Amino acid sequence: MLAAAGAVVFAIAYLINVTSTHTDAAFTPFSLVIAGLCLVALHFAGVGTGWSYSTRRRRRR
Repeated sequence: MLAAAGAVVFAIAYLINVTSTHTDAAFTPFSLVIAGLCLVALHFAGVGTGWSYSTRRRRRR
């Protein structure tokens, strides 16, 4: 899910860069690319994958 959010941020940064839109300093294409890279890095690290510990454990006899 974080990779999809990163792709959306990359698309917004690309559109701002292509259209030469002037925005506030917080929303420059470079800052959005950095935010997108952080989201993709979190995805690769396994954050937000939805895994959980199983409460049922199988016993071996």
